[in-house]
Amino acid sequence: MWLKPRPGTVGLQNFSFANRSQIGEAPNGGKMKKASIETAVGIFMVIGIACVGYLTIKLGQMELMGGNYYSVYAGFQSVTGLKSGAQVEMAGVPIGRVETIALDHERQEARVELKIEKGVELSDDVIASVKTSGLIGDKYIMLTPGSGMAFLEPGGKIIETESAIDIEALISKYVFGSMD
Repeated sequence: MWLKPRPGTVGLQNFSFANRSQIGEAPNGGKMKKASIETAVGIFMVIGIACVGYLTIKLGQMELMGGNYYSVYAGFQSVTGLKSGAQVEMAGVPIGRVETIALDHERQEARVELKIEKGVELSDDVIASVKTSGLIGDKYIMLTPGSGMAFLEPGGKIIETESAIDIEALISKYVFGSMD
């Protein structure tokens, strides 16, 4: 509805409401088709949703269709502080991540699934260690290559493992240690 002047009136009574069809065009003089505005908004929304989806996958470190990784497993006596998504490194270079951590009820140990990049081959005598980044930093898995010529197959198990050092237990032993 637009204001339309009434003939023969003075002041505020000089205007009345009218439909756009009675006036012919908007006050700015432009004629933009409704379909072109809706098309532009639709294209903008599709691009926005695609960007949000891309960021969700990249920032969430999700994989589509399995990705370029294969799984290997390792059993640890303790993985205190290790979380799913933690890095797996070899020689200080990230080569994968921790996928899952679960308790192996038969062996009473932590069973860790590692996702390793497909281009990286692990020897069958590789050593997996739980390490800490800095003094109180995040935990990660450090793989130390072995000298074997055979390689782990996808789904294979790393035999040699070293559990995390429990800093709290070491400090407690030092502070409250026995007086022997």
